[in-house]
Amino acid sequence: MALTRDGIGGLACLVGSLVLLWSSRDIPQPALVPIGPAFYPRIVLGVTAVLSAALLATDLRRRRPATTLPQPRVNYRLVVLAFLVFTLYVFVLPLLGYRASTMLFVAALQATLDPPRGGRDWALVAVMAVGSMVVTYYLFERYLSVLLPRGRLTGL
Repeated sequence: MALTRDGIGGLACLVGSLVLLWSSRDIPQPALVPIGPAFYPRIVLGVTAVLSAALLATDLRRRRPATTLPQPRVNYRLVVLAFLVFTLYVFVLPLLGYRASTMLFVAALQATLDPPRGGRDWALVAVMAVGSMVVTYYLFERYLSVLLPRGRLTGL
């Protein structure tokens, strides 16, 4: 039975995450710190390996030939727009700082990928932009003590 794109992707992610998980054993553990620098990568890689294995197993359990799947429509314009939004985010980040540029990035990318059709959709875009910025800011800046970029123009 041939693997579909999902099976191939699951297999690639499973192999990649297992290789990186194996490589993380070489990260030294500081003596005085209970949670070392390898802790979070191992969690992420472990979850990725489990989800990849589940995707691969689901694909192998299917009893239909791979050729029966409809071909997805290719939208190169959307891919280019998403890369442009991300590129703009990279250039704006040093100017506006993490908080302002991340809110703008999330809102712009969400509006690019799924254009809002009314006021309720725009409100959802705003809530998602602010919410994702607040969660990531407090997770990294406050909980993990990672210094996020400050903006030259905003100071935030």
